[in-house]
Amino acid sequence: MMQGVFVAILTFSLGTAGAAPKYLCTYYDIVDYLNISSHDKLHTYILPKINLKEPVEVKMDFFLVAILSVVEKLQTVSFYFVLNLEWQNPFATWDPRDFCNISEIVLPMDTYWSPPVFILERVSGQNPELNYMVLMHNGSFNSTRPFQVTLTCSLIILKFPFDTQMCNLSIASFLYPVTDFVMKTRRTPAEIMKDSQSFFLTDGEWKFTNLNIIEYTEQMDDKGFSVVTYVISMERRPTLYVLNLILPTCALYLLDMAVLFGPSSLEEKINFQIAIILGSSMLAVILNNSLPTSSNKPPIIVVFFLGTFLLMIMAVLDTFFLLYQQRKSLRLDKVLRSFQQDPHKLPKRPPGNPEKGGPQLLHPPKKAQGQGQPSKRLWQLQELDQFLPVLEKVLLYSHLFLSVFFFTMISVKWSS
Repeated sequence: MMQGVFVAILTFSLGTAGAAPKYLCTYYDIVDYLNISSHDKLHTYILPKINLKEPVEVKMDFFLVAILSVVEKLQTVSFYFVLNLEWQNPFATWDPRDFCNISEIVLPMDTYWSPPVFILERVSGQNPELNYMVLMHNGSFNSTRPFQVTLTCSLIILKFPFDTQMCNLSIASFLYPVTDFVMKTRRTPAEIMKDSQSFFLTDGEWKFTNLNIIEYTEQMDDKGFSVVTYVISMERRPTLYVLNLILPTCALYLLDMAVLFGPSSLEEKINFQIAIILGSSMLAVILNNSLPTSSNKPPIIVVFFLGTFLLMIMAVLDTFFLLYQQRKSLRLDKVLRSFQQDPHKLPKRPPGNPEKGGPQLLHPPKKAQGQGQPSKRLWQLQELDQFLPVLEKVLLYSHLFLSVFFFTMISVKWSS
């Protein structure tokens, strides 16, 4: 029924007003000559071969139009591309001189045999709606069909967001072995790459950088099957992640270092540092929504966030330690000053042998009391006053050295 309507439309479109010539050439004449309208579906299932020793050769062409999406958590990537197939059918030929120089005709895909190819990595997608092919007078068929598919791809996110991914798009047909059916590419990868970049529509997160082609024979059940794999290389544009994640984290850490080296009191430093840690944890939540739940190696950006978070925690602990030493020094200072003002308030040493234990309390030296010279407790106070600034500098500069070393290692790993 559909073939009859198709032929009637073609016949009507070629008709002319007025008196018709003696012989009017139409596409229906070619359809009738090829016996398409009356033959059964057997032609659509049988390989168009005359010599059984020679396989049917299908020449393939590929155009990548768009990279629609890349989902790291699901390890999938969506492509929109155009696939062109060309093959010969020696049973579908005619002489154009017998049909007013008509050299080609458009037919539905189910009219003649067409290559039954499919995509190995495909997990979902839309079937092409353009189910037509062009038949030339010499028996050459040409089919161009657009595909929108979602493929499974092993996404290596070690250098996220400065990563480059390579995904395979393998086209195969496991119905016919290589003795009957062979697929070959029509053009070189450089030519396909040039045309694909001219047709490329999207300008999003991913940039199409390179294309390689691998033609090989897949062995299965002691038979070889022809497979053509297009290796698509794409590079992530990291600007958004740098502005949203990396730079804010670095800014928060610089602020943390400024607070650590600042002139504020230790109590105020602790309050500022805890607030900065809470802000950094919010950025970690944003990162967690983008990365997959499992991988062989942790991404460098995860090590970057974790290391920065630990350095901030170390800064808080350093501040707590300095605050503890300061409070301890102030308490000792208060006790020693009270003893200096009223030395008679010093408790007496309990009677007994000091070797047998008991509290050993200090007595002010008599010579120092009589002559007004600095006592031993004042010497201890001066030692504590000199020890705290030295301890603070040691902790701060060791923290600074550790930070510089950590960020240098992260930069080297990202750039390698």
